[in-house]
Amino acid sequence: MYKLFKLDNGLRVVYEKIDYVKSVSVGLWVENGSRNENTSNNGISHFIEHMLFKGTSNRTSLQIVEAIEDVGGQINAFTGKEATCFYIKALDSYLELSLDIISDMLFNSNFSPEEMEREKGVVIEEINMSEDSPEDVLSDLHSIAIWGDDSISLPILGTTETVKSFNREQIISYISSYYIPENSVISIAGNINEKSLEQLITKYFGNWNSLNKSVTNYSTPTQLQKHLHRKKSIEQLHISLGIPGIQTGHEDLYTLLLLSNTFGGGASSILFQKIREEKGMCYSIYSYISAFNNTGVISIYTSLNPKYAADVVELIKEEIYKFINLGLSTEKLNKAKEQLKGSYILGLESTSSRMFNNGKSVLFLNKINTPEDIIEKIDRIDHERMSQVLQKTFSNGIQNSAFVGESVDLDLVKKIIGKNTNPLL
Repeated sequence: MYKLFKLDNGLRVVYEKIDYVKSVSVGLWVENGSRNENTSNNGISHFIEHMLFKGTSNRTSLQIVEAIEDVGGQINAFTGKEATCFYIKALDSYLELSLDIISDMLFNSNFSPEEMEREKGVVIEEINMSEDSPEDVLSDLHSIAIWGDDSISLPILGTTETVKSFNREQIISYISSYYIPENSVISIAGNINEKSLEQLITKYFGNWNSLNKSVTNYSTPTQLQKHLHRKKSIEQLHISLGIPGIQTGHEDLYTLLLLSNTFGGGASSILFQKIREEKGMCYSIYSYISAFNNTGVISIYTSLNPKYAADVVELIKEEIYKFINLGLSTEKLNKAKEQLKGSYILGLESTSSRMFNNGKSVLFLNKINTPEDIIEKIDRIDHERMSQVLQKTFSNGIQNSAFVGESVDLDLVKKIIGKNTNPLL
């Protein structure tokens, strides 16, 4: 059972009562991430996420985590391109404690200059660790190839230079602008006492307000035809190919998810069977969709010996054209629908996954898509809808790409990708 209400200050609250469990998951979602930043303050959202754990006027940093971990709970947070989430999972008897901790972090953090300097070192090490991961480097590089200078392409962690530049006044000013109730959602899932819930949330978040508000608005970035290479002394070449996708909240998103799963979502997918099993050219290959406000992309990832790069891009392009032309048989479509429904439902088997699902849905769409709604949308996918979505997305072909590794013949790859004629027609 899902319910929604709003406090007088504009804070939205969504909760789902699950009375057969003994746990509760609480999340504070803020519609703010690296997409809200610019080249001068890039990484500030992620840095604020770190700093909210570094002590308040009521608790030290150790006391914040001990308060939850001493009762067997978990506390954590993450920052994305469009949202930041602080969350706690604990026994249902500790719901008020969870709200108390999150509100204390949000409203009473110290942001001491000494602690900030220490945490800058931690975040810079996180950036360095990301630099050592070809997949992370590839993801950031491909974002630039897709969206160019738009803020959606900025790295979530920021850069060493921007992180070093942050100061206390800048942090406090940014929080007062973006960490506001109108931009936020409290999501709770688990064994909840509904009678006292609104009063409890009002107690901890009812006085939340700001005079310096920046309600989030998003650009509609153009997707570019760019192909980038970042030289890195590693054995394999990591590849990411981009096809225009679908934005968050669009009715065709589940159809696209089904198509992406079929094309490259698992060991039975077209790409895996063709490139790995039949050709033996790689260990890992898959496709996935990324949906954001006003834009979306289908990404195809693989890593392999650099000598296979041009051949694999050519093969992937051929498989895309086959997929557009042949689509799915009725039998395969029905199997794909059942697979998608199964993975979706299995993904909701915990209070935390339900909290994440509900919170994100209300934050960006201002509504809840219940499991029944999602199953109905998947069941409605037919050949006509599938064909329309294929034409809107996959039929554009590979538009942009990124490569991380020692070497790649980028001119040859661009030439292969640039042949936009369908070889099967």
